[in-house]
Amino acid sequence: MTAQAQAYADRFLDLVQSSPSSYHAVATGIDLLEAAGFQAQEQQQQWQSKPGRYFLRRGGALIAWVVPENAGPTTPFRILGSHTDSPGLKLKINGDLQSAGWQQAAVEIYGGPILASWFDRDLCLAGRIVLRDGSTKLVRTDPLLRVPHLAIHLDPEANKELKLDRQRHMQPVFSVGQTDHSILAELAQAAGVEEEQILSHDLITCDTQPPQRIGADGNLIASGRLDNLASFFPNLDALIAAADQPGDAIMVAAAFDHEEVGSQTTTGAAGPLLGEILERILFGLGADFEQQRRSFAASSCVSADVAHAIHPNYSDKHDKVNFPAMGEGPVIKSNALQRYATDAQTQALWLHASEKAKVASQVYVGKNSVPCGQTIGPITATRLGIDTVDVGIPILSMHSARELAHCQDLLAFSQVAQAYLVG
Repeated sequence: MTAQAQAYADRFLDLVQSSPSSYHAVATGIDLLEAAGFQAQEQQQQWQSKPGRYFLRRGGALIAWVVPENAGPTTPFRILGSHTDSPGLKLKINGDLQSAGWQQAAVEIYGGPILASWFDRDLCLAGRIVLRDGSTKLVRTDPLLRVPHLAIHLDPEANKELKLDRQRHMQPVFSVGQTDHSILAELAQAAGVEEEQILSHDLITCDTQPPQRIGADGNLIASGRLDNLASFFPNLDALIAAADQPGDAIMVAAAFDHEEVGSQTTTGAAGPLLGEILERILFGLGADFEQQRRSFAASSCVSADVAHAIHPNYSDKHDKVNFPAMGEGPVIKSNALQRYATDAQTQALWLHASEKAKVASQVYVGKNSVPCGQTIGPITATRLGIDTVDVGIPILSMHSARELAHCQDLLAFSQVAQAYLVG
């Protein structure tokens, strides 16, 4: 399985390289879906209700689904959830700063990045710009920005206690001695438009070092944005593979934006997007309100986001028996405070799919003295009333500019996800 896993990882890393922002990730995902025969739907237009393969894009969110031939008004859904965004530095509306002869990009912190990991890296800006004619264009600059560390000579205590001010210390440089040089001019050049054409933008930093396999056996994946492209792309792969063998459910892969900042947006998991799409699918199949509720009651959701692998230098941060190891398979995430949506029934749902795929599964339950993260799982379960399990692959360096995963886990996760969709 090692050669297969490495080949899968190499393909995945190519997809990550083409996805420096949530908007790019969605565009890359659409290319995969269209190549597999999925058709675009638009929120403003009447939908096709016949069986088939469909997707809808809104900003940095992408929902794709397969309606089987035997679908009816009470057919349940099997949903794979993920998110497309990652922590980083977001360019402010007025993006130019001047200090001590340097030209800097004015940024704000997006999500909860490990700030120190963004220092001394060659960064680009990536995302979308809106032009004066109303059109939207994806943009990705060449290596442009750098957040420089202060020399150890000027801060001899830095290795003992590094204190970072989010405003003063995180503004990257991009030029020196060119007071008339603006960040907007750099964006215009990268986009191939005139500077005055750019009306607004949504842009985030991205480490320009390419993702790659590393380690003695080549099984480790070093890459930015594993949180959460390591769920997004395997979910799409699982849906595309399962589309050729549809079962007794409508299969869905739902990827949201803005998970890293709480999901409270029109394209986030706390917004109406997924619920509206599921309802419109059922109404197109002739469902009334009661039939729609019956469908939801019989549905399930897998919320996929990366998990905290045990760290060899900080093993005391994990529970002694409920920890995942990299290379040992996908992880079921559970939390008594319901920061994950897993319960006994949904845990069994994932374990059945793992057995069907002949893949081992692990668990992550946090140490009582160490808080865990939160995912779209509880949000989706609460909004829709659909039984949900939280899962993911184990990684190290979560929320770093460059994270670490294992090839075997990535392939195994996609295999279990496919088994879950088919049922």
